Amino acid sequence: MIIEPVAYFRSPLKEKFGIPRQAGLVPELKGEVRFVQPYDAAEAVRGLEEFDYCWLIWGFSLNDSTDFSPTVRPPRLGGNKRTGVFASRSPFRPNGLGLSCVRIESVEAGVLHVSGADLADGTPVYDVKPYVEYSDCRSGIRSGFVDYTDWPALEVEIPEDVVAVLGTDASAALSGVLAQDPRPRYQDDGGRVYGLTFGSFNVKFVVKGQKVFVLSVEKY
Repeated sequence: MIIEPVAYFRSPLKEKFGIPRQAGLVPELKGEVRFVQPYDAAEAVRGLEEFDYCWLIWGFSLNDSTDFSPTVRPPRLGGNKRTGVFASRSPFRPNGLGLSCVRIESVEAGVLHVSGADLADGTPVYDVKPYVEYSDCRSGIRSGFVDYTDWPALEVEIPEDVVAVLGTDASAALSGVLAQDPRPRYQDDGGRVYGLTFGSFNVKFVVKGQKVFVLSVEKY
């Protein structure tokens, strides 16, 4: 089977660093699914506005390695403990396909406006399917190592002058991204200054304990 993208994703996050590790963790993060011809016809998304969520099937286009490993090191396990690749949601898979459930904000011909996605800007999208609660939702289930590992959100402090530059909505999205702690799980250097590409800005920040301090934003 040969599959081709039906759309490409648009996001303020241009690189892997900062991408939420799962969909839905940062509901403030907005994005767009932009369909390519001939899939950009209005008829192709007719009725999708009646759904609150949809599934995106997409490709891990930013992966550098295509070598197969039967085990991976999930960040939630500290970045050092291994588990089977099929018992994880690691991007390093035999077929580099991702699956994300995102909220539909609005629908127009050729474009889906969504929120809560964990896709980088430019990610190829191979299919879109509506989320159906009666069959897609399960409660009271086991979730493997996720059930016994914790990932507490960090507190984020963004100065008022930075909020003035980014705007209120973008600042809320940035705060949500940083609260998930984009650093490698094994890294805890309180004195290190990190850079994150967000929209057309380079964001500088530090992490001290359980708090993130945004230092500055610069146009690039």
